[in-house]
Amino acid sequence: MAIPPDNLIRKLLEIDNEFESLTSAMLDPVVMTDHRRLRGIVIRRSAMNEMVMRWRRWNAAGTELACAIELAGDSDAAMAAMARTERVQLEQEREEIIEWLIRDLVTADDRAVGEIILEVRSGVGGDEASLWAGDLVAMYQRYCQIRGWKWEELELKAGDVGGISHGVFEISGLGVWSSLGYEGGTHQVKRVPTTEAQGRVHTSTATVAVLAEPEEVANAVDPQEVKEIMTTAQGPGGQNVNKVATAVHLIHLPTGIEVRMQETRSQLQNREKAWRLLRARVYERRQSEANARRADQRSAMIGSGSRAEKIRTYRAKENIAVDHRIDESFNLTEILAGRMQTLLDALALKDVADRIQQL
Repeated sequence: MAIPPDNLIRKLLEIDNEFESLTSAMLDPVVMTDHRRLRGIVIRRSAMNEMVMRWRRWNAAGTELACAIELAGDSDAAMAAMARTERVQLEQEREEIIEWLIRDLVTADDRAVGEIILEVRSGVGGDEASLWAGDLVAMYQRYCQIRGWKWEELELKAGDVGGISHGVFEISGLGVWSSLGYEGGTHQVKRVPTTEAQGRVHTSTATVAVLAEPEEVANAVDPQEVKEIMTTAQGPGGQNVNKVATAVHLIHLPTGIEVRMQETRSQLQNREKAWRLLRARVYERRQSEANARRADQRSAMIGSGSRAEKIRTYRAKENIAVDHRIDESFNLTEILAGRMQTLLDALALKDVADRIQQL
């Protein structure tokens, strides 16, 4: 589990310096007027706070240790004995701090990402798949409420009989990526649909994608490479919605990625949401083409995170949710109620253990 001391010290010094820079940036009048940027800085600084405090305590304990070593040779026997006891305690404390810092370092970048885009699509199973996708969205929304995170709907397409066929949401708050980054993949449910007269169990799926929004996403797209089209909204909504050009259609010419947004009657709001979603999708594509460095480092978030990979099965009859990556079962009622922390902690524990072994 050891990291070469020089590399570890150098990395911790960099983090300490960045922490100080972020502290100064929070007091910058220009930053204070940019609420979105300020929120990102606050989240990143908060994610680093405990590590920096422990690092500074490790240094302070080093100074105290040097003093104890010197006093251990004192001619006063009582003073020397006290110093020797303190030396053992300080050496143990510094060792524990270093072990904690090593574990924390492998997750520091993840915890610093304070914004994600969560995308849920109904999979196989017809109308029941749309209902299941809606249940998953409700599960995540409840979890976000428990954590006190901000939830914003970017795009939503309802299913024919309820639920959703497709939904895109932005979630922001401390720890969103390190917690929900494990959710990418196929979620399978085995249950009796409400429309099933014979009481037969059906299998349906929904797919989840989780896109991280670190600071570099803001620079992922050159506006000169984007074709922007303003159109009238399509579908129900009344004369105003269908006559006024409020819908926004963006095309990223180098990749061909397209985003359409018509969720609100405000063209300005639709345009802002469309650009945020486009940046995240372009960033994801580029990360994927660059071998998904982030995913590789965290063992692909305990799996590939691809839509095709079945990560969890929800069995209504047994009232359990089985996560196939750690082969553990959890109470289904609790999970669907948004009380997912035990499950997510188990995934994170395995992930950290795997990554420490790779150091």
